[in-house]
Amino acid sequence: ATPAHTSHHTMAFRRSLRTVAALASRPAAAAAAPAETALLASRVAAAALVRSHVNHRGFFASSRAASGAGSLIAPHGGTLVNLMVSDAAKAAAIVASATRSLELSHRNACDVELLATGGFSPLRGFMNEDVYAHCVENMRLPGSNLLFGMPIVLDTDCEDTKVGDKVVLKYQGKDVAVVTVESKWKPNKPLEAKMCYGTSSIEHPGVSMISMERRKYYIGGAVEAVSVPERPFPCPSPAEVRAMLPEGKDVVAFQCRNPIHRAHYELFTRALHADNVGEGAVCLVHPTMGPTQDDDISGLVRYHTYEVLAKEVNNPAIRWAYLPYSMHMAGPREAIQHMIIRKNYGCTHFIIGRDMAGSKSSIDGEDFYGAYDAQDLAKANAAELGMKTVPSLNVVYTDEEGYVTADVAEMKGLSVKKLSGTKFRKMLRGGEDIPEWFAFKSVVNVLREHQ
Repeated sequence: ATPAHTSHHTMAFRRSLRTVAALASRPAAAAAAPAETALLASRVAAAALVRSHVNHRGFFASSRAASGAGSLIAPHGGTLVNLMVSDAAKAAAIVASATRSLELSHRNACDVELLATGGFSPLRGFMNEDVYAHCVENMRLPGSNLLFGMPIVLDTDCEDTKVGDKVVLKYQGKDVAVVTVESKWKPNKPLEAKMCYGTSSIEHPGVSMISMERRKYYIGGAVEAVSVPERPFPCPSPAEVRAMLPEGKDVVAFQCRNPIHRAHYELFTRALHADNVGEGAVCLVHPTMGPTQDDDISGLVRYHTYEVLAKEVNNPAIRWAYLPYSMHMAGPREAIQHMIIRKNYGCTHFIIGRDMAGSKSSIDGEDFYGAYDAQDLAKANAAELGMKTVPSLNVVYTDEEGYVTADVAEMKGLSVKKLSGTKFRKMLRGGEDIPEWFAFKSVVNVLREHQ
């Protein structure tokens, strides 16, 4: 039975979700398809230095080859894609062959980097029209029938760009890649919105993005990358992350787009002891660092909070890395996308919470997705992905026993302490003391420094 309070947004999404789930369950096809400002020089040098050394937090481990091989989970599709052109002369020739240029948005730049480094394996470029249409309607890639949560596209307003053109892609003025245009089309954005986000209403931030931010045409084609976008923080590639993970052990991914507070930390450290997680497992804390929602804390500020927290907890069971991904707030389908990406980064398990990647209407504040829609779709497809889901525990702080799960607190009649996000932000702005049961002092200090 449907609860009486279920929003019309949620009901509409569930209808779309049933359609996508049915399409995603079709038998496999016969043949596989071919498959904040510019950085100061010192920051670039610092990032390079970080990439070349092991540090005490376990960001990278240069003692192992940076590859998808070994006893780690295989990447999606079996091979970790690498579109980076390492030879300088060849890279220069590729750029010189381009007849057009396109300045990338922040979102585009994230997509280019994940294509180039294999985060979007098995893709080797932006989706062509047929692949895009199949992914939108079926949540799968044509031919191989591999699951793929969201379409990966490049948008442009250029009327003259045509099939066969080579377009150099720039980010903040720097050449990062060249795409050979194999298709160009005017997408059916309402259909894309309805199938991927469960709604065509621009009250949804993702729908607003594709309808108002993305440009008129999509172009697809193979990508050759000559550099990665420069950022004020390092975003290790899938190969680099895999190189610092323990072989033969479970790797539990924790996705977030906000600063980490005490309850989050309890959640992902307890996940290492879940029934379906093996002994000796590690947790990869893997925040998304690209554009999210307008009211979210910037990636740079969050990066500083993660850095001080990693140093403070100094937990050998935790690995920290940053993901150059822009959130779509697409709920269940984005949960699938996150799982595929983390699989490419070497993760075997994925923590999935209530209303993961969910969003609310910009007008009436109603949820677009049900609280467990993302969990349900992720569970239904986990086995096919070769991964396992770990439900996000509902942990609460009590006077008597500290952090416990909500059911334990209720069973024992413990006194639960609460602090809303709104109250926390008000206290932060007012300079009030933040209780340490709620937030790490080091994180609070960073947030206050960047108000």
